[in-house]
Amino acid sequence: QVQLVESGGGLVQAGGSLRLSCVISGSRFSFDDMAWYRRAPGKQRESVATIARDYRTDYTDSVKGRFTIARENANDTVTLQMNSLKPEDTGVYYCMARSGRAYYWGQGTQVTVSS
Repeated sequence: QVQLVESGGGLVQAGGSLRLSCVISGSRFSFDDMAWYRRAPGKQRESVATIARDYRTDYTDSVKGRFTIARENANDTVTLQMNSLKPEDTGVYYCMARSGRAYYWGQGTQVTVSS
């Protein structure tokens, strides 16, 4: 059974940094897209950053220049380096991995940015 486990969330002051990691286990196949999503309080879940199998990346406008997504295919790991954090970055961050039409999700890790 495929499992995604996120780590690295926490409480940080505005302007600070956090690095989220997601380790995938139980897979016998490779993944196409990997991504980080977040759900801010009172809002719907949104895509934050995506990285394709060929390492092409895409970011939502609000995090461009501040966040960096990376993946290690050999270890089935995807990370999100978050710099210059803002209070509006607060939310639960979820790791996602797609293989064909199958989507796999982690349980989420809380990120709280204080002003």
